[in-house]
Amino acid sequence: MKQFTEHKFHSLISILGISMGDEGKGRVVHEILEQIHKEDPKSLGAVMKVNGGANAGHTAAGLKLNLLPSGVGSSAVESLIVGSGVVADPRKFLWEAIPLEYRGLSVLERLKIDEKCQLSDISHRLLDLAWENYRVKQLGQKSRGSTGRGISPAYCDETGQWQIFYQIFLDDRSEFKKAFKQRIDRAMDIIQHVCKITYDDWYEFFEILTASEKQANQDSVCQNLFPSEEFEFKPFATDEPFSLNFEYAEEVYWEAGTKLRDNIVDIRPLVLRKFSEKKSVVVEFGQAFWLDKRHGFTPNVTASHTFSSEVFQSACIPLREMSQIGCCKAYDTKVGTHHFITKIDPSKSKLAHKLAKLEFGTSTGRQRMVGWFDAVEKGNALRFGGFEYLVINKLDALSSTNEEFNEIKICIGYENPDGQEVSTVPRCEKKHKELKPIYEKLPVWTEDIGDCKKFEQLPSNAQNYVSRMFQAVCFNAYGENWFKHKLPKLLFIGVGPDPKQIIQDIPSFLPKEKNP
Repeated sequence: MKQFTEHKFHSLISILGISMGDEGKGRVVHEILEQIHKEDPKSLGAVMKVNGGANAGHTAAGLKLNLLPSGVGSSAVESLIVGSGVVADPRKFLWEAIPLEYRGLSVLERLKIDEKCQLSDISHRLLDLAWENYRVKQLGQKSRGSTGRGISPAYCDETGQWQIFYQIFLDDRSEFKKAFKQRIDRAMDIIQHVCKITYDDWYEFFEILTASEKQANQDSVCQNLFPSEEFEFKPFATDEPFSLNFEYAEEVYWEAGTKLRDNIVDIRPLVLRKFSEKKSVVVEFGQAFWLDKRHGFTPNVTASHTFSSEVFQSACIPLREMSQIGCCKAYDTKVGTHHFITKIDPSKSKLAHKLAKLEFGTSTGRQRMVGWFDAVEKGNALRFGGFEYLVINKLDALSSTNEEFNEIKICIGYENPDGQEVSTVPRCEKKHKELKPIYEKLPVWTEDIGDCKKFEQLPSNAQNYVSRMFQAVCFNAYGENWFKHKLPKLLFIGVGPDPKQIIQDIPSFLPKEKNP
């Protein structure tokens, strides 16, 4: 772990995705925690989730997670914190926590949910499906590719001042019942009268939700941790369309929320106390820079803010120094209906066919689209979002071990309709779609790199590819004089799925010539 010890992190560390999600942030959280623990076993104060909800998917230390912070797999982490910027279904906390407790991990004892965290529930999931239905069938538009977890409708409640905070589970049940009834009635009116959902589609929603959660929780059912009926959504429905069995729904959510009473706290003094005790707080984000609700490409965005400034909002703490770690893969992936400039057709590319077999969404299981590494995206994330350290995952996936393909590409710039080269991602989706990628072709390597422990052990073509990735990112961030700027440090390169398959002794990629 030499590379880490050379660069001292601040006590607040932010793990960011710098593409469109699925960059391996959970793995990075795990690696950072391992290093901090080696340096000082008592310094792991907390891992904190600051945005999103169960739509985010992480794999950390072999654990597939949606809602819980990725630090759950490390017993040395004192607190697992969920900030006020998160929207969360209390049932989902329990569905994730109880199986992990069964495996011997301490979860609920460490879990701290901010009292101002927002309640997400069945009404939001139904609204999510209804709005997608409305978008396609009423407006004739493409689907957004939502995860169906109800995240956007939950944040809409925040905007409309209809939110229900977790602190309500610390109060009298009558207050919850009143607020919950108003929420359900409002959602039903929107689904029926605004979205104009048909009877058949309405009842199909409950089948969709049931199938989704039964698939996601099948291991828990097999282990008898939950009965199969726990993941049935049909009991929420009634014989009357566009109405819910309120008594049942209210009971389900009140019971789940009150089981978490001991976990609901004001996280602000807790976070500040960690800093005063000189302990680290590692922050993980759901989604990624280009999915930010304000700065991404609407409507193909998430409903929260996805880069570092949100830390201070979600935790409600003063600004302080923070180490920011940007994460990406050696190639690009996207899900949903995003415009994908560097997309590769799996039917026309042996590499894309190979990558497609590896790429499925952690949250939804959906097939991801694959494409060449877009250095313009990453460079703009560096310039406008900022990060001090860079991690590149899945370099091993580009190995042409059976000589299936003979070249790989990096998108080093865009060409606009006037034939001019541009290095800025436009903030308008219409202009974004008018651009063409400018590629640099590089030779492949045929060696399996999974056993490489040092950068010098990589094949020369793999070394050159990493070097060009880094240089192209910095060039698109800062222009021709990029090498004069303070550049991010490349922390490690992932060369295999195992947490130990990383390379850390990475040299400087400053060029001998001025222009990369």
